[in-house]
Amino acid sequence: MDETEFWEIVDSTRAAAEGDPEDHADLLVERLLQRDPDAVLDFARHFEVRYNRAYRWDLWGAAVVMMGGASDDAFDYFRCWLIGQGREVFEGALHEPDDLAGLLDDFDDEIDGDGEELGYAADEAYEQLTGSVAPDLGVPAQAAEPEGTPLDLDDDGALADRFPQLWERFGD
Repeated sequence: MDETEFWEIVDSTRAAAEGDPEDHADLLVERLLQRDPDAVLDFARHFEVRYNRAYRWDLWGAAVVMMGGASDDAFDYFRCWLIGQGREVFEGALHEPDDLAGLLDDFDDEIDGDGEELGYAADEAYEQLTGSVAPDLGVPAQAAEPEGTPLDLDDDGALADRFPQLWERFGD
């Protein structure tokens, strides 16, 4: 599976789910079940690489502004959700997290920002296909600390300065 096919699967299942992250995860599992186990592992590798790429202080800060806070776990789920938003939003956020203010049409703070189930979709599909747990993907482990310059995630003033567009749209 190449990168284009990975993003096509993400995009088509998100569209069918009409933006609901839990429905998106269910549809993603269904779609992956139509593939062979090796293709499911390829999908999982693509997902994991992007998940690790998004382990950055600036994205964490953006998540804090958008969601009114983001613990370690909440940021993990945010990164899964961000991948689920598709290539344009994901790559745009990596280029400049503050641009998420304009890249997202809607953001429902009740359901958006939490893509925990998306992070498990490939594992679930693989297990259903094979009856066993997915093997190690061979992807380098996530860094011990987020990439970039650390941010004080509790400093509203610093967050407002760093993410003016997001702060205007989502800030207190």
